[in-house]
Amino acid sequence: MIDIELIRKKPDYVKERLATRDESLPNLVDKVLELDRRRRSIITKVEALRAERNKKSKEIGMLKREGKDTGSIEAQVRELKEKIESLEKEREEVEESLRKVLLQIPNLPHESVPVGEDEGDNVEVRRWGEPKDFPFEPKPHWEIGEKLGILDFKRGASLAGSRFTVVKGWGATLERALINFMLDLHKEKGYIEVIPPHLVKEDILLGTGQLPKFEEDLYKCERDQLYLIPTAEVPLTNLFRDEILSEEDLPIYLTAYTPCYRREAGSHGKDVRGIIRQHQFNKVELVKIVHPDSSYDELEGLVRDAEEVLKLLGLPYRVVELCTGDLGFSAAKTYDIEVWFPSQGRYREVSSCSNCEDFQARRMRTRFKDSSGRKRFVHTLNGSGLAVGRTLAAILENYQREDGSVEVPEVLRDYLKTDVIKLS
Repeated sequence: MIDIELIRKKPDYVKERLATRDESLPNLVDKVLELDRRRRSIITKVEALRAERNKKSKEIGMLKREGKDTGSIEAQVRELKEKIESLEKEREEVEESLRKVLLQIPNLPHESVPVGEDEGDNVEVRRWGEPKDFPFEPKPHWEIGEKLGILDFKRGASLAGSRFTVVKGWGATLERALINFMLDLHKEKGYIEVIPPHLVKEDILLGTGQLPKFEEDLYKCERDQLYLIPTAEVPLTNLFRDEILSEEDLPIYLTAYTPCYRREAGSHGKDVRGIIRQHQFNKVELVKIVHPDSSYDELEGLVRDAEEVLKLLGLPYRVVELCTGDLGFSAAKTYDIEVWFPSQGRYREVSSCSNCEDFQARRMRTRFKDSSGRKRFVHTLNGSGLAVGRTLAAILENYQREDGSVEVPEVLRDYLKTDVIKLS
């Protein structure tokens, strides 16, 4: 959530930054300012009426001591009370409207973020590794997986519908190996491993920004008023909700493996085949809760930690800085890491690493006490380290052999106890 004080003091700046995301967003700033004016006007009226009521209440006491009639002035006090109650109700309604509008406003893009409309305006930062020159026509991962008997799309659809897949045999073992490899690597980097709940309350999703904007993308258990998590970012970042940390507690590095659940609204017709875009998928998440002064250094470190996974797996990739129009709702700055898919001849996202600054912390009320005793909001960062299914798909494609088998990346061989996956 954007600091309302910033909107009050620098409305034109806020509008200018939001307009780089979407030209319609400055209208929300005008709504905030109007509702804020109404709220403060009501408060001023209430304070004046209360002062008048208190004055008349004192007059009643004086008149009673003098034995005089107080009926008329008591009626005035009752009328003032009714006016105050009516205005207080109006204030509550205005404050709720103000809160709803504030929750609709995305984070302000950092000044360093390139201005653009969509992914076509994203900026490549660097590449690592050379795509392999295959002596044969490389197959897509879904063909490789089906022929090896490790990806079963038909049975996945029969169990749950489209965009669900059964991963089995060596495929399941490879996915589990990837999860363990990623977690082990991140623990070596200082991340604390966490097993969080996969179901969370509405307030938790409000805290990280998935609600109210992305309500339609979430799976909800109506009876219990709980949501399946779309990413482990949600419970991990909320671990310190409503808490005041000490400066010595920072930085906090967290990692977790969880299944993730997304309806993927608006993505119909995209990536219909394969496991690139699924309603349920596994992911190892990285979250940092840090001091505001170091958050952009921490973002660079977060990206490097996610990159290290791909380097050790020997998968060619590139890092892309997202433009303002392609930023996620809560992000001030984001780098995507895209891995090479030979069958498509293109790079595809496998990790998105973002600095949300204090945007999520304000929604979660997560603060720390600095050395001077002042309470300040922390900065939160998150990134995939990595999306497991997409990494598995990239391995199948980049390590495929002409005979249909798949070489196992060297760093995973101790986990799988084999160096090749082939039809048994």
